[in-house]
Amino acid sequence: MSKTFAVLGAGMQGTAAAYDLAKFAHPHKIKMGDVSLDAAKKSAWRVNDLVGSAICEPHAVNALDPAGLAEFLQDVDVLLSCVPYWMHPRIAAVAIQTKTHMVDLGGNTEITMETLAMDEQAKSAGVTLVPDTGLAPGLVNSIGMYLIEQLDECDSVKLYCGVLPQNPKPPFNYKLTFNVEGLVTEYDFQAVALREGEITLIDTLTELEDLHIDQLGPMEAFVTSGGTSTAPYTLQGRVKNYEYKTIRFPGHCERIKIFKDFGFWGEEPIEVEGTHVRPRALFYKVFGDALSKFEDQDLCAVRGVGVGTKDGQPKRIQLDIFDREDPRTGFTSMERLTGFSCSIFAIAISAGLLPEGCIRYENGMSGAQFVEELSKREHIDLKIQVA
Repeated sequence: MSKTFAVLGAGMQGTAAAYDLAKFAHPHKIKMGDVSLDAAKKSAWRVNDLVGSAICEPHAVNALDPAGLAEFLQDVDVLLSCVPYWMHPRIAAVAIQTKTHMVDLGGNTEITMETLAMDEQAKSAGVTLVPDTGLAPGLVNSIGMYLIEQLDECDSVKLYCGVLPQNPKPPFNYKLTFNVEGLVTEYDFQAVALREGEITLIDTLTELEDLHIDQLGPMEAFVTSGGTSTAPYTLQGRVKNYEYKTIRFPGHCERIKIFKDFGFWGEEPIEVEGTHVRPRALFYKVFGDALSKFEDQDLCAVRGVGVGTKDGQPKRIQLDIFDREDPRTGFTSMERLTGFSCSIFAIAISAGLLPEGCIRYENGMSGAQFVEELSKREHIDLKIQVA
């Protein structure tokens, strides 16, 4: 029986997720919800035009209005929450109330823990909720699980991901492909990793290393927060080392770290010419607006490296994904890999493949199953090397 899906948030990732659902979920219908009806219409009509079917219908809905959201979800089997990360637990509470399965794009591990804390309520309602089904966290952690599954014993998993412009321009050689608040969240705070079996907090914008990507040449990678999410806690005792770094063009880390070191991401208001300004808010406006105006197609490079043993022999497995903006659909690589990842989990839930309750992402689907599903999506270059 065909299922009804809903996407909350008619932005970049939400639209790509709806498109993937239309292609692979065989849905009864897809409800595109947004606080702006015009945005919902634009997104729904774009999906319908791409797939040649009126499968997606627009709705005006305020994600933070429990009554309105509950009404929106009444006939929905699976909800995909593609709104700012801090909204997800509030939406999850309503989804449980309406007995609607749900996935979200995550973005902040503390917020994810709030959703996971609703496990008993979700089980009582007979629904499945999986946070963090985006790109990083999300897809990269499925790559991590794939590597672990291929080894009898896993000593280390190193994960890397970067969404970048195809034609980088100095000084940052970067294009903003998602909310600037999310970018600063990745660059600030601390990252959670496993080091020799112990949960370890690592400062962001540190541990710079050189990386070579065949399609790009010399690159750099450094610690950012959020990419591992709950995986280090889940995998403690199974894997000795588990960590995540962001990929950028050489020199980016040194330049962006200046803003962190000199207080541009501070939360406390400061006085400037008689006006109180929060440095972080000012940075969002000035830096975010400037990078958003940089027009260029994007690309995404993902790498996972697993080291351990198989059949008593040392084994190293490297999985690389390289993706470019799709000129046919117009979806950026960021939209594709984030939205498709979210859709893959939503489809698995609709098929009854995941247990009831609030499930940590890495416990929801095997890495092999995810990689198999991702490989069905067109134009994604996926390569595996074993040594």
